[in-house]
Amino acid sequence: MDAKIGQLLLIIFIQFLLATSQNNDFTYMKALKDAWQNTPPNWDDNSDPCSGWDGIRCTNGRVTSITLASMNLRGALTGDIGQLTELQILDLSYNKGLTGSLTPAIGNLKKLTNLILVNCGFTGPLPDTLGNLENLIYMSLNSNGFSGPIPPSIGNIKNLYWLDLADNRLSGSIPVSAGTTPGLDMLINAKHFHFGGNMLTGPLPQRLFSSNMTLLHLLFENNQLAGPIPSSLGLVTSLEVVRLDRNLLTGNVPRSINSLTGLFELFLSNNRLTGPVPNLNQLNVLNYLDLSNNTFDPSPVPSWFSTLQSLTTLNMYSTNLVGELPSALFSIPQLQNVDLSYNGINGTLDIGTSHSNQLQRVNLQNNQIGDFTQRNQYTIELILVANPICTETGVTDKFCSLPTNTTTSYSTPPSNCAPASCGNGQVSSPNCKCSYPYVGNLFFRAPSFSDLGNSTIYDSLRNSMLSSFQLSQLPVDAVSLRNPTKNTDDYLVINLQVFPSGDDRFNRTGILGLGFSLSNQTFKPSSDFGPYFFIGENYDFLQGTSGAGHKSSNTGVIIGAVVGGCVLVVLLVLAGIYALRQKGRAERATHESSSPFALWDENNGSGAVPQLKGAKAFSFEELNKYTNNFSEMNSIGTGGYGMVYRGSLPNGQLVAIKRAKQGSTQGGLEFKTEIELLSRVHHKNLVSLVGFCFDQGEQMLVYEYIVNGTVKDSISGRSGIRLDWMRRLRIALGAAKGLQYLHDLADPPIIHRDVKTNNILLDERLVAKVADFGLSKSLGDANRTHVTTQVKGTMGYMDPEYYMTQQLTEKSDVYSFGVVLLELITARNPIEKGKYIVREVRQAMDKSKELYNLHEVLDPTIGLTSQLKGLERFVDVALQCVEETGDKRPTMSDVVKEIDSIMELNGLNPNAESASNSAGYTSKGSEHPYTNDSLFAYSGEHFSQKLDPK
Repeated sequence: MDAKIGQLLLIIFIQFLLATSQNNDFTYMKALKDAWQNTPPNWDDNSDPCSGWDGIRCTNGRVTSITLASMNLRGALTGDIGQLTELQILDLSYNKGLTGSLTPAIGNLKKLTNLILVNCGFTGPLPDTLGNLENLIYMSLNSNGFSGPIPPSIGNIKNLYWLDLADNRLSGSIPVSAGTTPGLDMLINAKHFHFGGNMLTGPLPQRLFSSNMTLLHLLFENNQLAGPIPSSLGLVTSLEVVRLDRNLLTGNVPRSINSLTGLFELFLSNNRLTGPVPNLNQLNVLNYLDLSNNTFDPSPVPSWFSTLQSLTTLNMYSTNLVGELPSALFSIPQLQNVDLSYNGINGTLDIGTSHSNQLQRVNLQNNQIGDFTQRNQYTIELILVANPICTETGVTDKFCSLPTNTTTSYSTPPSNCAPASCGNGQVSSPNCKCSYPYVGNLFFRAPSFSDLGNSTIYDSLRNSMLSSFQLSQLPVDAVSLRNPTKNTDDYLVINLQVFPSGDDRFNRTGILGLGFSLSNQTFKPSSDFGPYFFIGENYDFLQGTSGAGHKSSNTGVIIGAVVGGCVLVVLLVLAGIYALRQKGRAERATHESSSPFALWDENNGSGAVPQLKGAKAFSFEELNKYTNNFSEMNSIGTGGYGMVYRGSLPNGQLVAIKRAKQGSTQGGLEFKTEIELLSRVHHKNLVSLVGFCFDQGEQMLVYEYIVNGTVKDSISGRSGIRLDWMRRLRIALGAAKGLQYLHDLADPPIIHRDVKTNNILLDERLVAKVADFGLSKSLGDANRTHVTTQVKGTMGYMDPEYYMTQQLTEKSDVYSFGVVLLELITARNPIEKGKYIVREVRQAMDKSKELYNLHEVLDPTIGLTSQLKGLERFVDVALQCVEETGDKRPTMSDVVKEIDSIMELNGLNPNAESASNSAGYTSKGSEHPYTNDSLFAYSGEHFSQKLDPK
C-alpha cells in the first residue's frame, strides 16, 4: 500500500514540475502571440503551445523549435523570446511584416543552433549579444534592413558553420581579433561567409584569412571594400567560390590566388585592380572566371586560358588584352560563353573546327579583329560589332549586328498531359491539376554554367527538389521552374512554384515544412548551381482571421504558480521518502538501462557483447518516432540485412537507419561487426556511425546521411550527376584512402570484404566515403596476415583466390577495388550479359596504341579522349589490383600513391577534398550537421547480392 501511495505521489510530483515548466514557456509564447498579428488560428489563448500549435515543437514540455516561414506575421520580435531558454531552432523567414530591431535578449538562447530570419523587415544594428550563442551553427539574417557594423562578438561562436548577413545595410570595416577583442578570423570552423550586398568599407584584412580556416564560400560582392586583395587569401586552400566583384579593390591580384587549386568560381570583376593579368594556370577545376572591367596592364591573351579544361564561362571584357586569340581556347570541352569585348584583340579570329559542342556565345565587340577564318560556317552566336572586319564597305555578316534578343525563356513543361483550364487564381501544375502553389524565387549566387537555355539542367533541379520534398514527407505533388534570368549581381534567379498533393491548397503545416526546407538549406541542388537562397511569398490559406489576439490576463497562471509552490514543498518531502525506499530497485534498474546490451544473448548467433567507443544508443521508440513509424515514404533501400530508412533527429540532423530483419542471425553478426568497427574508426572517406538500437528485439544501425547516393548511381546515370575524368580520379583516390586507413591505420587492421560501387557513397562535394561494414573482418593480434572465414561478398567483385582458399587478406579488398576502378572508367557492371569486366578490358587493350585502344569500352560521358591524361596508368594500376594471386597485387598504400601521381599529372591537388563545388552542407567536421538530404538509397543495400556458399 505504501509503495502504491509513493508511486502516485511521485507521478503527481513529476507532472507538477512539467506543468510548471510548461506554464513558463506558455507565458512567454502567449506574450509573443500578443505581439504578433496573423498568428495561426490554432494558437489559442487557453491551450498549451506544446499541444499542437502550428510551427511549435516541444521536448519534455519545453519549446525547442519555432518555425513560422511565410505566415504573413506582423509585429516585433520582443524580448520575451529570450526567456525560451530551451529553444534550438528559430525560423521566422519570409515575413516582411516582422519589423523593428533584433532584441538583445536573443543572446539568452544559449542552446540555439539555427537562427534563420531571411527576408523579414528587421532594421537597426545587430546586437552584440549574438556572440553569446555558443551553440549556434547556422546564422542566416540575409535580406533584411540591418544596419551598422558587424558585431566582432560573432567571432566567439566557435562552431558556427554558416554565416549569411548578405543583402542588408551593414557598414563599417570587417572585424578581426585584436587582444581580447574577437573577430571573424576566429571562425576557423565556418564554411560559409556570405556578406554580399551591404555597404562594408575599408580593406579586406590580411589577418582575416589563415591556413587554419576551412571556408568553402567567400562572398563579399557588391560592397565598398577598398585596398588590395590580401595575399593571405591563398592560405585558405579549401575555398571553392570566391566573389569579390563590384567593390573598390586596388593593386595587383596576389600570386597566392593561384594556390586555390580547388576553386570552381572566381569573380573579381568591376574593381580597380591593376598590374599584370594574374596567372591562374593552377586552377585546373575552375568553371567560372570573371576578371572584367579592371585596369590591368596591356597584356597578350594568356596562354593559360586553354589549360583550364573545366571552364564553362570566361568573362574578361575591358581588361586591356591585346594580340591574337588562340584557337585552342575554343576547344575547352565544357566552354559555353566567352566575353572578351572592349579589349585590343587583333589579327584573324579562328574558332577552330573542333570547338566545344557546348559553346553558345562569343562576344568580341570593340576589338581590332580584321578577319574571321570560319566566316561562312559557324553556328554559335558571335558578336564582332565595332571591329575592323565589320567596318568594310558593304559588310552584311550577321556577326556585325548586335543580337536583338538574347534572353532565353524556360518553363517546366506538362508531364504528358494537357494543361488544365483553371479559375479563381488557381494555376495548372505540370501534372495538369488546378491548385494554389507556394511561390517564390530561388537565387543562385555562383552557378558554374552560363547557358540559361539548357532545359536538362533545370529538369534535373526540378526532379531533385521534388524528390527531396517527398522524401521529407511534405505534401507536394509537383514542382515547376520558370523564367531563369541573370540579375545585376550576376545571380541566377529562377521562379519556383510548388504544388500541393491531395488537395488544391496547402495547409499551414505543409507551408511551414516547405519554408523551413528552403530557408534552412535542407534541400540542396546539384553542385552546378552553387550556393543559393530562397525568397518565399506569403501564402493565402483562406481560413479566416488568424487571431491578431487580444491582450489576455495571465493572472490565473500567476495564482496557479503561487499555490503550486506551496504544494511543492509537501510533495518534495513525500517524494524523498518514497525515493529512499526504492533506492535498491532504482539502482538495479539504472544498471540495466545504462547498458543497452544487458539482455544480449551471445548464444543466438550474434557473438559476445560488442565493445563500443562513443556510439549513441537509441531506443526503439526514438527511432520509430524519427522515421514516422518506419513509414514506407521513409524507406530508401532494402537488402539481405533488412530495410534502410531515412530519419530526422530532434536537432534536424538527417540519418540513415538500417533495420535488421526480425530474427535474422546473419543480421545479428553484421550488426555487431558494424557497430564495433565503425565506433572506433574515423576517417573523412569512411561513413560515420551516429548510433545504434538494441531494444525490443530490434537491431538497427544509425549512420550519417550521405547526400549524393552511390558511385553506382552516378556512373549509371541514375543520379543525374556528370562524372568527368577529374571527378572520377578524385572519387577513386578518396575510396582508396578509406581502404588504406582500414588496412594500415586501424588497430587491429580491418578487411572490408564487400568493396563495390554500391558501397562507395558521394557527399554533396562528391567526396567518396566507403560504407557498409556488415561483412568486414578484423585481423587480430594473433594473426595479422589472414583470417580463415566463410566466403562472403558480391559476385563480380570477389577475389578468386579468397573464393578458392577461404583465406581472407587485405589483398582481397585490393582485388575488389581494381574492379571498381575498371567500373569507374567503363560504367559497365562487373558481370553484364555473361561478360566479365576484367576479361573484357584485357581482351580489348593494346598497349601499343593510344589509350591502350580502349575507346570502345570507355564510358562516353567521361570526357574527350584527348583530355584523359594518365588513363593508361589508371588502367595499369586497376589490372595490377585484379591479378589472380594476392602476392602480385599492390597494397592500398601503393594504389593511393599511384592515383596521387595521376592526379598531379592532370594538374589536380590530391589533397583537395572535393570533386565538385559545394551545393550544400554535410555532416562531419567540414560538413553542416543539420541539412543532410539525399535522393538516393543508402549504402547500396538495394542492390546487394551476397554470396554465401555453404
